[in-house]
Amino acid sequence: MAKTRPGVSAPKLKAGKKDLHSYTIRGTNKIVRVGDCVLMRPSDIGKPPYVARVEKIESDNRNNVKVRVRWYYRPEESLGGRRQFHGAKELFLSDHYDVQSAQTVEGKCIVHSFKNYTKLENVGAEDYYCRFEYKAATGAFTPDRVAVYCKCEMPYNPDDLMVQCEGCKDWYHPACVGMTIEEAKMLEHFVCFECSEDDFKQFQNGFHASPVSDAKVGLIFNHFLVIKADCYLLIL
Repeated sequence: MAKTRPGVSAPKLKAGKKDLHSYTIRGTNKIVRVGDCVLMRPSDIGKPPYVARVEKIESDNRNNVKVRVRWYYRPEESLGGRRQFHGAKELFLSDHYDVQSAQTVEGKCIVHSFKNYTKLENVGAEDYYCRFEYKAATGAFTPDRVAVYCKCEMPYNPDDLMVQCEGCKDWYHPACVGMTIEEAKMLEHFVCFECSEDDFKQFQNGFHASPVSDAKVGLIFNHFLVIKADCYLLIL
């Protein structure tokens, strides 16, 4: 069953309803409880399942089970669309609530905090993360500001490899500092251009008679500290 449009009130349940503690997904032994995140059947075949958080489970006098859910939106479903820094498993927790038949629930998933997601050693098919809340009617996000990194000044995408400067401790995309992903993975140390210039100036000030050679500067530029970006929290 498709989502109702943002801003449209969810239908009210009929009289005689009762609250349920749990619901077993049809054809499985998976039990859904309030607070769980679930995958729900999309209206169009071929599209990924909708993701929602279960707020309430109820049944009517005919034992028809319904779930009240709070929808997660994928970046491409938001007014601003998908951006470069949005990860493949990123979701926005919206203010869009709805009531759906429990039979549309296809499975369970986990929506991690951004911090916990970046600590995962292996990301499974049912792992997602959320770092923003989203107002469906206006397109506004909370928080409305996040930390940015690299020369491109983009928020952190945990899908992208980044390298950390040993001087200023800032993080950079390999492409933004003239490297390929393969080169970044092979190297062990990194000093960004700004820090390398500062080191060069300090060297000149201390040793005026013996300026640093191009080979020495090249050696500084060609040592990179490569750390898996998904092991670090890079957003405030």
